[in-house]
Amino acid sequence: MLCGRDGWALIIGLVGLILVLAAVQAAVADIYVYRDANGVRHFTDQPPSARYRLFFKGSTSSMGPRRASVSSYDDLISDAADRHGVDFSLIKAIIRAESNFNPEAVSKKGAMGLMQIMPENLKTLKIRDPFDPRENIMGGVRYVKQLLRRFNGEISLTLAAYNAGPSAVDRYKTIPPYPETEAYVKKVLKFYGEFKK
Repeated sequence: MLCGRDGWALIIGLVGLILVLAAVQAAVADIYVYRDANGVRHFTDQPPSARYRLFFKGSTSSMGPRRASVSSYDDLISDAADRHGVDFSLIKAIIRAESNFNPEAVSKKGAMGLMQIMPENLKTLKIRDPFDPRENIMGGVRYVKQLLRRFNGEISLTLAAYNAGPSAVDRYKTIPPYPETEAYVKKVLKFYGEFKK
């Protein structure tokens, strides 16, 4: 039985440790943002309305984001490829370039999950949870299929549209002269070649 000054010091120390661990757990919560009519951003971890958009996806554990191997999602990719008629290696290359197989990835612009889907596209692509690997891949592949049709199966133009938007590709009638998009297309084509082997 604990008694005296040492016993109380131990109890106080344990209570302090519990409080620190609770604070660490809270520090990895999802963060949402809303910009009001005056341009002021409001941040919260508990959005009071649908106006708030995900700004930062907190980790599901205090150990940091989930890491996955290159083959972790092969079954899901294969399923989506078969269902939508899109090349397995192309999908895998896009995922590698977009999120490096991190299902919890969130870009600075707010794109989410394995295929980095923007919040405004979730409903159109039938994605309820962008951090669910199956939903994210199915929705992302659905979009890739639409782009492949729009650009007559031209993979480079499809990738450029995936990165810069289809209207930019329509405007330039080729890969838009944006350094980010040009680098993105080259990167995905490199991964595509590697996965095709």
